[in-house]
Amino acid sequence: MNQKINKIRQILVGLVLVAGIAGFTSCEKYTYSPPEVDQNVVWKLNTDIQPIFNEKCIDCHGGTTSPDLRTGKSYNALSKGGFLAAPAEASKLYKKLIESSHASRSTAAEKLKILYWITQGAQNN
Repeated sequence: MNQKINKIRQILVGLVLVAGIAGFTSCEKYTYSPPEVDQNVVWKLNTDIQPIFNEKCIDCHGGTTSPDLRTGKSYNALSKGGFLAAPAEASKLYKKLIESSHASRSTAAEKLKILYWITQGAQNN
């Protein structure tokens, strides 16, 4: 009887191990779709970027913390504060967006829009 229980235990342990390995090595579980943001679109501050600031940034950057990202003030605050310097990937604004303290506040698509806007010259449009 003891041998039978040990055999059943061994089979169950084997099944659990196989199921665990299959679950951890599954390719389908961790698929990644890049955000659909077209870098060839002309990104505009007023219609594309400012809404991101309004929704995600104003709570902290609404006049008391630099840069002031409120509507009508964001462009001057960013340009005078040196946040928009090229290359875009090295700009202070983009670096802040991908830092750990700010990274979760915006989506990958929003970060790309801001990156492309800076790449396109960060116009006040």
